[in-house]
This record gives sequence, structure tokens and C-alpha cells, in this order.
Amino acid sequence: MQKRPRQKITWLFAAALVAAAAASSLAPAGAGPRERLLYVAVGETARPPIGWVQFCAERPAECRAERSAPRDVQINKAVMQELVRVNRYVNEKIKPLTDLEQYGVIEKWTYPDSGYGDCEDYVLLKRKMLIGLGWPREALLITVVRDKKGDGHSVLTVRTDKGEFILDNQVEEVLPWADTGYRFVKRQSQADPNIWIALGDQRPTPFVAAR
Repeated sequence: MQKRPRQKITWLFAAALVAAAAASSLAPAGAGPRERLLYVAVGETARPPIGWVQFCAERPAECRAERSAPRDVQINKAVMQELVRVNRYVNEKIKPLTDLEQYGVIEKWTYPDSGYGDCEDYVLLKRKMLIGLGWPREALLITVVRDKKGDGHSVLTVRTDKGEFILDNQVEEVLPWADTGYRFVKRQSQADPNIWIALGDQRPTPFVAAR
């Protein structure tokens, strides 16, 4: 999938993003629709993407995980800066190339060790880097969406106490999920990365602080 033109990121933008999220989280109880936009609604269990299934078959150690309690990241300026930094680093380091062009198959999820990759490969690397930096796996959720053209696309959802933020190879900024313009289809469960859940119904998902 091809990347869209990038816009320059500044730490001022990151700070403003945190401030905006904080302001939204302080909305009064009567502001229901606005509050619901902080977190995408979750539904029933969904079928895992075939790319994830094949990735786990090839790299079982990467997918081996016991069920655990959901954990969200408590966001602040420094945390957001690190998120922005990882997103920008991977977007600049990896060049877009489809699986068909690189591997001769329609779909293959893997780490972009060659320096090239599809959207899922960007997501896998960002997730791996953040986990290596100490971020909780339960807050880093591989997510399948439909982009603004209606095409299938993958992004990384980061669950925080100020809402859900999206790391995307098509967009340089780290955006709240509701500002992406995407239709969210399914993602990993916080409790178990090998269980996937449908997105889009009206049930809220409460914040659970990381320990």
C-alpha cells in the first residue's frame, strides 16, 4: 500500500494532541457521544486475519502469550513523544512495497527486514519496537480497517487513558482513532493477541490502568 504525502511532525503537535485528548476525557457525563469517540466500540469474537495465522505458524514464539488482564497506557507528553518518534522512524525507514511485488503472494505478514513492506509489516515492527521499549503488549493492538478508499488496511491501535491512538504508515501524525476517517473492522483482544474481536457496535470499553 502506498504512503500518502507526509507532513512534518513537531513536539508541539504531540503536546497539543495530549492536551486535546485530556480535554475530551474531562467532558461532563452528559457529553455521551463525544466521550464514546475516545474508544472504538467492540463486538463479538471475529476470525483472525489469515496473515496473522500464517505469521504465527512461521514464528510461534512471537505469538505465544497467556491470557492477561487488559492494560492501557497512561499518556503524558513524554509518552506521546515516544509514540510519535517510533511511528515516524518506521515510516521513514521502511519503503512501501506490496506482498505480491516482494514475495509473489497476495498476503504475507512479516517483519520488514528487507527495508520494504506492506502496511501489516509496518504495524508488526512498530508493535515490536514499542514492546521492546517497555510498552504493555495488551495496549498495542493490530487492527484491520477500511481506509478512505474502502480498501483493506492495517494500523496499530494504542489504548491509553485518554483514548485510542492510531499508528499508520499512510499518515505521519499519530491520530485519535475517530479522526482517521477509517472504518474499523476488527482487532486483537487486549486479553489475548491470538483472539480477534469485531469493532463497531455500541458497547463501551472501560479504561484499565497499566501496572
